[in-house]
Amino acid sequence: MNPPLIFVLNGPNLNLLGTRQPEIYGAETLDDIEALCAETADALDLAIDFRQSNVEGELISWVQEARNHAAGIIINPAGYSHTSVALMDALLASDLPVVEVHLSNIHRRESFRHLSYVSRAAQGVICGLGPHGYALALRGIAGILAQSEQD
Repeated sequence: MNPPLIFVLNGPNLNLLGTRQPEIYGAETLDDIEALCAETADALDLAIDFRQSNVEGELISWVQEARNHAAGIIINPAGYSHTSVALMDALLASDLPVVEVHLSNIHRRESFRHLSYVSRAAQGVICGLGPHGYALALRGIAGILAQSEQD
């Protein structure tokens, strides 16, 4: 039997990690985070599909795709956290467990970053722990899936 597939979706500007504001986002690249996710998923007997887009509509299409192909979604919506009702709606319609991840602590930043529409669709939110937050999100999704199998 194939391991459960988790979509790990990354929003705008995350392709610039490692060079964009390292004092906020750290020195790790998105490739580094993907490698961490692959290693963590393997240890948890999960499979991942790791993607990044700067385009809101593409992220929404991937969420809709996940509905038919994945067991859960981990999403770092980046700037779309604070603006995209459409992304929130797609996540809610997915009927999948969702964990939202942010590298920085959005609650210690500018006030407009304190609101995340995506959080309304998430079972959990991890912020401020850098790339380690992705590994924690995978552990969280694994726990959610294990619990749903028991119910």
